[in-house]
Amino acid sequence: MLRTEHDFRGYIHLKTIPDADPALIEQAALYADRLSINVELPTEPGLARLAPEKSAARIRTAMRELKDGIIDNKDARRKYRSAPKFAPAGQSTQMIVGADAATDSEVVASASGLYGSFGLRRVYYSAFSPIPDASAVLPLVRPPLMREHRLYQADWLLRFYGFTTPEVQAATDDGMLPLDIDPKTAWALKHRATFPVDINRAPRESLLRVPGLGVRAVGGIVRARRHRQLRLEDVARLTRGLDRLRPFIVAADWRPLALSDSAVLRPKLVKAERAQLELFG
Repeated sequence: MLRTEHDFRGYIHLKTIPDADPALIEQAALYADRLSINVELPTEPGLARLAPEKSAARIRTAMRELKDGIIDNKDARRKYRSAPKFAPAGQSTQMIVGADAATDSEVVASASGLYGSFGLRRVYYSAFSPIPDASAVLPLVRPPLMREHRLYQADWLLRFYGFTTPEVQAATDDGMLPLDIDPKTAWALKHRATFPVDINRAPRESLLRVPGLGVRAVGGIVRARRHRQLRLEDVARLTRGLDRLRPFIVAADWRPLALSDSAVLRPKLVKAERAQLELFG
């Protein structure tokens, strides 16, 4: 089974099932930019319980074969200009969250393992939505959509901010990401000894852990500080998350008066995030 979709960049995505004819998948990869073999659920026990007709082993075999095909094609294209493109935008997958009992910590670990094992370009998260007359083993209530958003933010931390899987998991409470605050801020509140960070001296890796600073803003800071000492107003020009990052940075003209207790600081940061909800900060 194949299903075609287009993303905002004009990429053609083909979604397929693991048991599809390998020859059909191979042909599809010659025409599609990206192929997706969906794992469906975050954990193997969840898949066995809710979709017993599907095999986690077959899913992983299909993903591995697609990965090998992409690698082989890249080698061929380096040697022969006439070699056709084979899923040039890589492969992705999708998992449903909230249908089983998997925690956000387990979802993050599963996604991280998929990125590492199969070289995925993207994991998509979809909040479970109940349908009439569905199986009795499925929940009756859908999870909050904010949970889906928080998982995408956590995914960004893994892919672009240099966070390890245990670090992202450390942002959870009893395995679940907070719904009222983003994962990076939740992590920062649990690691107050790491802050404040001096924006004029700290390495890029440390700046990427500052709430309110995205990858682009960090790049701007690193470039600008080569020429002068940066002030708080300089940072304000690079990010809309200034209210969130004030307690976590030192600038040429700014230093937090005191390291506020996390319990005192958290309500202020929740308010700041509601004013500017971001995916990348």
